[in-house]
Amino acid sequence: MMDKLTIGVLFGGRSGEHAVSLMSARFVLSVLDRARYDVIEIGITRRGEWLTGENVLAVMESGAYDRLQPVTLLPDPTRAGLYRLDADGLKPLAQLDVLFPVLHGTFGEDGTLQGLLEMAEMAYVGPGVAGAAVGMDKAIFADLMRAQGIPVVPGVLALRSEMGSSMDTVLDRVEAGLADYPYFVKPANLGSSVGVSKVKSRSDLVEGLLEAAEYDRRVLVQKGLDVREIEVSVMGNDQPIASVCGEVLPGEEFYSYNAKYHDERSRTVIPAKIPETTAERIRALAVKAYAACDMAGLARADFFLDRKTGEVYINEINTIPGFTSISMYPMLWAASGVSNADLVDKLIAYALERKAQRDATRREFEREASA
Repeated sequence: MMDKLTIGVLFGGRSGEHAVSLMSARFVLSVLDRARYDVIEIGITRRGEWLTGENVLAVMESGAYDRLQPVTLLPDPTRAGLYRLDADGLKPLAQLDVLFPVLHGTFGEDGTLQGLLEMAEMAYVGPGVAGAAVGMDKAIFADLMRAQGIPVVPGVLALRSEMGSSMDTVLDRVEAGLADYPYFVKPANLGSSVGVSKVKSRSDLVEGLLEAAEYDRRVLVQKGLDVREIEVSVMGNDQPIASVCGEVLPGEEFYSYNAKYHDERSRTVIPAKIPETTAERIRALAVKAYAACDMAGLARADFFLDRKTGEVYINEINTIPGFTSISMYPMLWAASGVSNADLVDKLIAYALERKAQRDATRREFEREASA
């Protein structure tokens, strides 16, 4: 029998998606096979404290943090593993074979955490620094997609610093670039539709920009089109594969945070009722976008399908997609024949495979002496 792997499941975090992360963690923890894995729960508070102990998720949900033990990971690969923070210093607590981040948004899926894990030479689920950062920033992602010939919805980037000094200039630039309303305004670096609004007038645009700027210094404004929302899950490293397509039918005017997690009228249709040729195009574009961003492990690609023209646009790629019981990522794979337990097993295997690839990289160079 193979030895058990020790898996650290990391959740919570400092982003606006903290609550969603806790929901995702509950799902992942429920499907990890305890016969194969020793599981250590690690919660990150809204302030950024790393904590572990008994029933971390339940404690995090209650807010009774004093019952947990402060811990940390060091960027020093010679001091690998999880350390507890005692009054008299750092003490080794556990070695981790794989870290499974279930962190959404900033400080979790944007490359910051991945940089720490790369320095620590730890195996972890999900993409590396570049893939996470590009996938997280909607504006940079859109620029990369254009360079790859993948259609994206027209958009204009605005900066928080511009809004305070020259809001009228920002408004003029957006309206010149996108023409007629409506628009969608969203923080460039966040997910779960946090801070996203649909605006139908110049005054709405001001409110939308200010709201989105509360969550990020970069705000993306996109043309509002009459579209269907199609999603596809992707997994793998250098040879990624795509799931069947699914369609989101929001209970509200658009797929807002409330529509995603609280509105019982929101529905999903899996597989999506679209022509097979369209489904194959979306799946192919999802894999192409995944490879272009140098993704690893997992991602969910979200597309718009124009109701009038049939044109397909990629909207975004989620580098650590939601893992709640109603999240599209696991549901799409279940519809493609991959059970929840098998899915997390595969993601852990991809993490170990990518770690082995990194370990094969030569880190030293000595120029040969000239003859």
